[in-house]
This record gives sequence, C-alpha cells and structure tokens, in this order.
Amino acid sequence: MRTGWLSFVAVLGLGAVAGLHAEDAPGPRNRAEAVKIIADLQQIVSPDGIDQHEKVRIGGIDQWVSIRGNHRNNPVLLMLHGGPGWVSMPTSWYFQKGWEEYFTVVQWDQRGAGSTYAANDPAALASTVTPDRMIADTVEMAAWLRKTFGQEKIFVLGHSWGSFLGLELARRHPDWLYGYIGIGQMTNMPESERQGWAFAMDEARRAGNKEAVKELQSIAPYAKGTTPEPLSRVMIQRKWLDEYGGMVYRRTGGYAESGAMALSPLYTDKDLLAIDAASEYSVTKLLNTALTVDFSSVRKIDCPVLLFLGRHDHNVSSSVAEVWFNQLQAPSKRIVWFEDSAHEVMVEEPGKLLVSLVQYVRPLAEGTPATAKPAAK
Repeated sequence: MRTGWLSFVAVLGLGAVAGLHAEDAPGPRNRAEAVKIIADLQQIVSPDGIDQHEKVRIGGIDQWVSIRGNHRNNPVLLMLHGGPGWVSMPTSWYFQKGWEEYFTVVQWDQRGAGSTYAANDPAALASTVTPDRMIADTVEMAAWLRKTFGQEKIFVLGHSWGSFLGLELARRHPDWLYGYIGIGQMTNMPESERQGWAFAMDEARRAGNKEAVKELQSIAPYAKGTTPEPLSRVMIQRKWLDEYGGMVYRRTGGYAESGAMALSPLYTDKDLLAIDAASEYSVTKLLNTALTVDFSSVRKIDCPVLLFLGRHDHNVSSSVAEVWFNQLQAPSKRIVWFEDSAHEVMVEEPGKLLVSLVQYVRPLAEGTPATAKPAAK
C-alpha cells in the first residue's frame, strides 16, 4: 500500500517532491494519516455551516448520526442506509461532499448497524430489531430532525432496505416531506428475487460457469410464493448475482465500497471492527422478512416521489420498481435512470446523482414549477 501511494505522488508531483528521499515523500503511510487528509478536505468552513457527529436518543437507545451542511437554512435530507445493516455513513466522505452545499445531510446508523451497534449491547437489543421497531425509529428520527432544525418538512432518501423504511415513512407522514427519493427501491421483493436468480443463471450459463449453474440449480425453484427463503439459499443467489455485476455494474460485489469504509473520518477502530458483525446481526434478524415485502397494492403516496434507479440493478430489480412506479399516483413523480449503475448508484455515478438532487429534488423545497413536472424516463 505504501509503495503504491509513493509511486502515485512521484508521478503527479515531481516538482513538489524533487530532492526528497522516498521515505520523506508526502502521502498517507497508515490509516490515521489517510483519514486526516480526507477530514481536512471535508472541512466545512462556511460561517453558518454545521458538522456534528453525535449520539441521539431514538427508540430508547443511543443511535449515531452525522449532520453536515454548508448552510443551516438549507433543507434537511435524511439518508436511510441499506442492508439491513449496510451503513452509508463511513463511505459518505466519497459521495456526499457536493450534497452538503444544497442540503443539511443526515447520515444515521440504524438500530443494529455500524456505530449504533457498537454503542449498544447487541444481546439486549435483539428482541427490538424488527421491521416495526425500525419503522418507528425512522418516524422518530424524522420528527427529531424537524424539531431540531425548525423545519416543517424534510427530504428523505432511502437506499435498498432504507427504501422500505423511507416509503413507510412517506405513507404515514407525507405532510412531513418535501419529497421522497428511492434508490434501489424495494417494491415487489419476491418478484425481484426471482428475477435476480434468473439474471444470475443466465449470466452463469453464458459464461459456461458449471459451478455457478450447479449452485443456482440447487436452490430452484427460488423465491416461489411469499414464504421467506432461508438465508443460506439467499446467499447463494447473492453470491452469483454479485459475481456478474448485478450489485455493482461490471464489478464483482461491493469490495471497493467496503474498502473505502476504512478511510472514514467518522469511524473509530472499534466502529470499523464492528461493521461485519453488525451487518450479519441485522441481516439475520431482518433480511428474510425484507425479501417478502410487496408494495404492489400501494397506489398512492401523498408527497412527491422520485426514483433514482440503476439500469443494471438486479440486487433490487429496477425493472420491477419501474412497473410499480408507473401505477403510482403522487403530487409529482419522476424516474431518473443511471445507465452505468446497478444497485450502488451513490458510488457508481456520484456526479449524476448530485446533479439530479440539485435539479429535481432541491427545487421541491422552494415551490418552483419543478414540483409539477411529469414523470420522466
């Protein structure tokens, strides 16, 4: 790792490092130095900016949030991470900086995830890690933000599992929201799972991968009906779906994203060590139920709805989400397609995501004609 960084510096900064010995060259030599560089780049220097990383009492326990923005009077945007248990706070340094010029951005490690997991006794929380309690936490968090910032309405962005929580919030309290944004939107999950299996099988056969074909056949028929699949079968489907770019387009799984977590200025060594355990903890308790979620009967949401969908998302099928979206009634609605993304739109196309937030989302808080625009594809 050190050699790679030194080579990078040598190529890009010959004038700056001329005359230096390799051991004196600038650049991170360990995690602490890398994190400091990122933290320095992330500094919010606006006089009315906000940069808080703190515990908030939600649902009777301490839950960690990061709140960042250049101007306190900007609308609040609460991001609900996926998983269950796959936190976005420790990778937000990569994709979020531009958002902070237009929103006060709140990253929240949910019950049983990330630094919130590390701050509590997992055994004591076990009986409370349920979909109903997670929805209640989301409602409480949104209420806390509205009160804390004195804003009648906020934005909520839900990614994957977080899109389940976000859509439930939008159904219950549409009057609290300028708009709801879904990425990797959960809609008819049994159908999404079936299509994901079919994608993985098609790709495995095309590649002549006998091992993949055999493993995928071993779980057929997959996601038949609405009975939750055992996690062992889900993991086989995900293994090969990830292998063929169904989670991150033209990449194998989320390894780059998970590696970036180690560079987070917001996470301690203890938090980093807890990520995998927290993810397994949350998945074990929530994923089976999450994969039976079906919003097909939801035909109306009383706030603006925007879906930012990766064209190649087979982890949570974007084509299934499109079918649901087309029958949805909302004060305004819009699909934005990300043609070079699968499930991890934030890290796959961060530039287009920023532009989309500024062009389509931010105006909803200003009462501009953008609120009345028809759906676009």
